[in-house]
Amino acid sequence: MTGTAFVIGASGQIGRQAVRALAADGWQVTAASRGGGSDEGWPPGVRTVRVDRSDSAALAAALGDGCDVLLDCVAYDGADARQLLSLSDRIGSAVVISSAAVYEDEAGRNFDTQAEPDGSPRFPVPLPETCATVAPGPATYGTRKVELERTLLEAGDRLPSTLLRAGAIHGPHSPLPREMYFVKRALDGRPVRVLAYGGRSRFHPVHASNIAELVRLAAAKPGSRALNAGDPRVPTVAEISAAVDRALGVTSETVLVDGPPPEPTVGDTPWGMPYPMVLDMSAAERELGYRAVTSYEESLPGTVAWLAAELDKADWREVFPLPARLSEHGDWFDYAAEDRWLAGRGA
Repeated sequence: MTGTAFVIGASGQIGRQAVRALAADGWQVTAASRGGGSDEGWPPGVRTVRVDRSDSAALAAALGDGCDVLLDCVAYDGADARQLLSLSDRIGSAVVISSAAVYEDEAGRNFDTQAEPDGSPRFPVPLPETCATVAPGPATYGTRKVELERTLLEAGDRLPSTLLRAGAIHGPHSPLPREMYFVKRALDGRPVRVLAYGGRSRFHPVHASNIAELVRLAAAKPGSRALNAGDPRVPTVAEISAAVDRALGVTSETVLVDGPPPEPTVGDTPWGMPYPMVLDMSAAERELGYRAVTSYEESLPGTVAWLAAELDKADWREVFPLPARLSEHGDWFDYAAEDRWLAGRGA
């Protein structure tokens, strides 16, 4: 069954892919974003509208008589959930992007405790949706996503909502492209990659097109549930580094550190975790019939090519302001610190 679909955040990394997937499946799609723009990959017939989702009146006006399914790519907290519920009489069902950052282990360790002594979470492998989550609240990204989830799931009789707990999202148009950590090194001619935790870190990735496939399936099968969103395989950070090098036709030496980063800006990759986070995808497979449309390895060359083109436009801090802000206290590309550490160990 298809009908009308309304996508909030359509110009973003996930929204672009989801609009395409829904339109290809027969939905009449309205793509809403702050800029109101289109995408060259969208088929004819996709309607675009400019709207800031923080303006509830503008969002209500853009919705008009309503839609059969609404995808919200940018919902963040309980206030956003309550905004959607206030429009529930116009929405048949919803699909909302959440995050794997909601989880905590049996000892209460989570993404927010990683900087504390012994604060790195030890999740079961694979990690099911039945695992505990952090407490809801306004404090952090993870707690706000839990607030979003619970508010919507508790109102499932008013608005059936599928919450997709995405892992490390990758692919073109990412505002936080983790692959840049290795792509820029290769483009800069850096001959060595320093990897903490023996290069064994595994942080479940998910390509935007795989999230879009989950959106497509959930739109056709409304319900109130939280489901993991991940790729079919979880490579180690050492495998990711080698795959990026292959995509760019370079060869780098890998220096493995058997433990945490030896210096704040040495060996601390965006995937760095002492213990793996591998999402259990069996619920999505069982409930929705999910089958990934791509893998990390298959999709990586396209991501690398996009990144290389973007990095050629201007300084990386201008092109990617989000990772630049995250690097303020731990520069991703502190080559001088790497060289000092390598020299100190006789490399």
